Amino acid sequence: MTRKLFGTDGVRGTANTHPMTAEMAMKLGAAAGRYFRREGAGAHRVVIGKDTRLSGYMFENALTAGFTSVGMNVLLLGPVPTPAVGSLTPSMRADAGVMISASHNPHEDNGIKFFGPDGFKLSDAAETEIERLVEEGTERASPGTIGRAKRIDDGRFRYAERLKSTLPVGRTLEGLRIVVDCANGAAHRVAPEVLWELGAEVIPMGVEPDGLNINLDCGSTRPETAQRLVRERRADLGICLDGDADRVMIIDENGEVADGDQVMALFASRWAEADLLAERTLVATVMSNLGLERFLGSRGLQLHRTKVGDRYVVEAMRAGGYNLGGEQSGHIVMTDHATTGDGLLAGLHFLTAMVETGEKASKLAAQFDKVPQLLKNVRYQPGGAPLEDEGVKKEIAAAEERLNGSGRVLIRASGTEPLIRVMAECEDEALLAEVVDSIADRIARATG
Repeated sequence: MTRKLFGTDGVRGTANTHPMTAEMAMKLGAAAGRYFRREGAGAHRVVIGKDTRLSGYMFENALTAGFTSVGMNVLLLGPVPTPAVGSLTPSMRADAGVMISASHNPHEDNGIKFFGPDGFKLSDAAETEIERLVEEGTERASPGTIGRAKRIDDGRFRYAERLKSTLPVGRTLEGLRIVVDCANGAAHRVAPEVLWELGAEVIPMGVEPDGLNINLDCGSTRPETAQRLVRERRADLGICLDGDADRVMIIDENGEVADGDQVMALFASRWAEADLLAERTLVATVMSNLGLERFLGSRGLQLHRTKVGDRYVVEAMRAGGYNLGGEQSGHIVMTDHATTGDGLLAGLHFLTAMVETGEKASKLAAQFDKVPQLLKNVRYQPGGAPLEDEGVKKEIAAAEERLNGSGRVLIRASGTEPLIRVMAECEDEALLAEVVDSIADRIARATG
């Protein structure tokens, strides 16, 4: 079956435009409810969380209607980070979890992500089956077995306590001044609360969501304001989350940004020294910098690469028994503590490293020298297939020949937007720019 709804991270698109309509959300809720119902397991429950987008109200209600129509009881968490849904689904004995969010995208976009009863995101096979049920339609519950819905008021507090429990007993952040950018998103309350409760001096920003300003000039993809604030307030660290708080960018005391590769390198090195890194392996995607791979190799550690998407990172981790992975974009997955990427959790463990080593963030956030990497996005008309163009194929082959083993080229279609991502790595920055520009230009011509 060819998938029409699900991309690399659930169903996503512009709100009130197919597939992100209230009608489709209701169908998805009914289909997922039918998929997750377990015969003989008593009451069936689903927890639903959301970020702060205006359209979240619409999708929350539509999903609730879909789930209750097939007999599922709905527990509404309200605005909570995506990893909170992952952790609360199994702890509340729910059959499924749903997060309504488009992550780092602007407010006009939204998405629907599903979690299984174990708190992990669904496999491609499971999503395909739900999509089949959407197309076929589902049997409605009888009037006496329609589900109920209720608000859960303590979801973020449960999540906060779970976060703090992952730190060493008695660990505090006293004496540290921390800027936390919550992107006007799902963590706008819980992130400052957790840091303050652990003893830090907290300088919050991006904590006034109005439904339209999520990720607007703030958050992990726009850290410039947080960088300035770190320098102006002489903070020890900046933590930049995205709209659903499943990714993070770290800002050192000088206002410099460290991406997920540097954070993973730090954690992998520390965990390996403590004999805590399972199979002495880190899982990352094909986008992670070649410098990370060299850093790990110099320490006798392995890098296992996957295709792009934190869901695929987690699948590889579970299959191989690994406990640390993530993406350059800031998804850091620690399966000893969480079922998905968790930006606030990663930030807390970076702070723990600062406290335990006594080192400044600037030293801990620069674990290796990056190989120059350049990424360009080329937009194309939905339904097009520019990577099948013979001219594009020849241009890519020519670029690989020019690099001649001194670097690498990675061309892929985005799973959430009509974009072709052109990335290359090479020590020679002039050659790198020429290679990326030539491929991007050829793709642009192929798209018309």
